[in-house]
Amino acid sequence: MSGTRSPSRKAPATEDGRWPVWELALLLYPFAMAAVAINLFMASLIGIMLGWQALDPFTSILWAVPLGVPAALLAGRWVRSLIDEAEPPVKE
Repeated sequence: MSGTRSPSRKAPATEDGRWPVWELALLLYPFAMAAVAINLFMASLIGIMLGWQALDPFTSILWAVPLGVPAALLAGRWVRSLIDEAEPPVKE
């Protein structure tokens, strides 16, 4: 049975119906920022062995706000590639 597919109201507003990387990055930013904050804090604790001063959690969060942007963009690119791999190619 062949038919036309109606456009979804939940689909992003792109020509081919794909989620752009920047939208995925925007959705993933809170998670990427939290991961960066945790990693900075843990790295500072490991740095104590080298004689460095440990970061307090608040400082780690402050540093994670700008550093979370590239992490979110990388995560968005990764998720976009996973979606592209999972979806069948669009036939025109």
